[in-house]
Amino acid sequence: MLNLDFIKTIECFPGLSETLGTGSPEVSIRFNRAKNVGITLPGPVPWSAGRGTYLSERPVFTLDPALHQGRYYVQEASSMFHGHVVAALTAGAIGPLVVVDACAAPGGKTTAVIDSLPEGSLMIANEYVPARASVLRENIIKWGYPAAIVTRGDTASIAKLGPVADIVVADVPCSGEGMMRKDAEAVTQWCPALVGQCVSRQREIVTNLWDVLKPGGLMIYSTCTFNRHENEEMISYVIDELGGESVTVPGIDPSWGIAPGVGTAAYCYRFMPHLLRGEGLFVSVVRKPGESGREKFKSRSAKGGKTAVIPADVKKYISGVAEMEWSMSPDGRINAFPSRWVPLLQSVEKNLSVIHHGIVVGRTKGRDILPDQSLAMSTVLSPSAFPRVELDRDTALAYLRCEAISLPSDTPRGHVLATYNNVPLGFVKNLGNRANNLYPKEWRILMKGN
Repeated sequence: MLNLDFIKTIECFPGLSETLGTGSPEVSIRFNRAKNVGITLPGPVPWSAGRGTYLSERPVFTLDPALHQGRYYVQEASSMFHGHVVAALTAGAIGPLVVVDACAAPGGKTTAVIDSLPEGSLMIANEYVPARASVLRENIIKWGYPAAIVTRGDTASIAKLGPVADIVVADVPCSGEGMMRKDAEAVTQWCPALVGQCVSRQREIVTNLWDVLKPGGLMIYSTCTFNRHENEEMISYVIDELGGESVTVPGIDPSWGIAPGVGTAAYCYRFMPHLLRGEGLFVSVVRKPGESGREKFKSRSAKGGKTAVIPADVKKYISGVAEMEWSMSPDGRINAFPSRWVPLLQSVEKNLSVIHHGIVVGRTKGRDILPDQSLAMSTVLSPSAFPRVELDRDTALAYLRCEAISLPSDTPRGHVLATYNNVPLGFVKNLGNRANNLYPKEWRILMKGN
């Protein structure tokens, strides 16, 4: 049951309280652009940049191997708007961009933005809470984008990078009023004091993140709440105190049902569940004044001073991308990362905890190199890098549970890429009489059934 004090705060939106109290949230997913070429959407989400669809019912997503392949992301429909925003505002961009998603976990908006960026752009996805950062890392790896860095840190640490970002995504922690149909905790935890706490934290976040924007760069500010304090008033703060300029988002069709801001001249976009098929969302874009310029970074020596010798055969595992920088950590982890972004990666490593970057190709084990799940998920894995074996659904689920699986007798020995519907699922090492399951144990499915 909705809090009476909360109901009073949304009386300016006729019909909203009734929808929150009785309506049911939509079920929607967004497809991975690189892993679902030519797919037909049965019920398109209109503002999803052509990649989101509504479902008529909620399946058991955990038991769908395609989810674990990174072929789609289960995402609330309104939140897909970030993909449209970035696609519309970067349509005329010349060359790759740098994006910082500061409050990125679990990764839905991050992956939507990735799929809308110019080719070769760099995504720096950050999360402060360690457990949430681990989930973010997993989802970014499954999405397979090679030019991504996943970090853990606060926005004050991000600010130390200086003005490096063309776009900053600030999907800030909020009071969660827009999630009340989906999340019972959002209903029980709401109180006026919570709103005040959120406003204070949001102001600190946007102030810090303003420093990481290049002159001419864009901040995409969003919340999943309704009140003006966390929305329009925060945009007024960015404009009046930080000097931001409100930016309109092109290509919005009136039929989508997106509402304007309340009591402001700034361009604001409100997703209201009583007006469209989605939950509560507020989005506004603000530009930092000035002319954008390319940042120059001075490369530093790699930590430990060890120069890795990477076997030529290993480098052939990746294809179809620009020049990659290869490195090996002291524990034998082999990484590939786009060369053009290495200096910025080094700056990020100096200021934040980097928990993933680029492609973890594999790890050395004696004379052997064990291919990593990051390589299996990568969209730039060479099709001829490994022999393949196709799994049926039951075997794929057994694989995802880290159980032992049986392979056809004619499967080649050694490392084999297991596929499902001809899309990579992960690696096994075929020993002939048995196969070692190399799926990450921390990602294994615990749910029973099929």
